[in-house]
Amino acid sequence: MSLLSFCQWLQETDVSVAIREGALLYPIIGGIHLLAIALFGGMVLASDVRMLGLGMRRESITDLIGQLRVWKWIGGVVVVVTGLLLAWCEPIKLYHSRSFWIKMTLLALVGVHALIFHRSVYGSTAAPDPMRAKLAGFLSLLLWAGIVFSGRLIAFDS
Repeated sequence: MSLLSFCQWLQETDVSVAIREGALLYPIIGGIHLLAIALFGGMVLASDVRMLGLGMRRESITDLIGQLRVWKWIGGVVVVVTGLLLAWCEPIKLYHSRSFWIKMTLLALVGVHALIFHRSVYGSTAAPDPMRAKLAGFLSLLLWAGIVFSGRLIAFDS
């Protein structure tokens, strides 16, 4: 089965039709998605601003990341679940959307970023190397900004 065939099948499922054609389900899921992006994005922004040395300098990077970790996870899980539900209701549109594929590529790069910097910056109990932390923060901001912009542009792809 090709990816397009899978998307065509998925779009005809009862869940897809219910979300897409229901009066309230899509806007409720979309609203929750946006609120979770705000929560998750705020935690990412706070971490990155600290790693770049642009704010919250009295807090150690390790302490701040530890304090925000739970909230970041909660926001991230809700973003993923609601994002999957939103994708479920219009998979054929997403299949043909250049912005969607850019967003997915950037999400994969976030995974690479996490693999590279997890141990030395985000998961370290010792203070991370300041230059490595700045690089991690800068790349994180760049990737997440790209994800937000490309995600927003999906609505304008035809």
